[in-house]
Amino acid sequence: MNYLAAFILGIINYALIDNVVLSRFLGLCPFLGVSKKTNTAVGMGASVIAVITISSAVTYPINRFILIPLDLVYMRTIVYILIIAALVQAVEIIMKRKLPALYKALGVYLPLITTNCAVLGVAIDSAQKGFGFFDTMVFSVGTAVGFLVSIVLMSGVRERIQYNKIPKAFQGMPIVLLAAGLMAIAFFGFKGVSF
Repeated sequence: MNYLAAFILGIINYALIDNVVLSRFLGLCPFLGVSKKTNTAVGMGASVIAVITISSAVTYPINRFILIPLDLVYMRTIVYILIIAALVQAVEIIMKRKLPALYKALGVYLPLITTNCAVLGVAIDSAQKGFGFFDTMVFSVGTAVGFLVSIVLMSGVRERIQYNKIPKAFQGMPIVLLAAGLMAIAFFGFKGVSF
């Protein structure tokens, strides 16, 4: 199989079948917090794609050529957190200058990418699974696209929910969690699909 086909099939696999939010429940904080409006959800998803992809491209060689040879694998989490925090700061600075409206719309959730467990989880999972660079990038991009897909779908659901009559007991976060659970069940249906 050529690299392009493997890349595309890998992205589909990690975006739909092994969705980071709906099957592994990583990244729930921005998923629930930023999914109120589609435009902010798209902005957050794009930011997460950039941070996950760049952080994986940076952490792979550091792990492969520094941490493993020097037998410092136990430092992996701390090193990855520092790299992710620096990348998020860079994305935040760029967004503040180039996209100020999106920067204001994301508000406090943009710095939360630093503590988004999906970003750290992708870096740690790819290292623990022993992926090569190509597989790490496929895993990273696919997982990030899966985050974007799930947060945009949730934002569409939440925009529709606000115009419906919801029983008082389900108003607010309960209906959002119920919708997220139904989305997770729907995405679970992709588990039977194999490439």
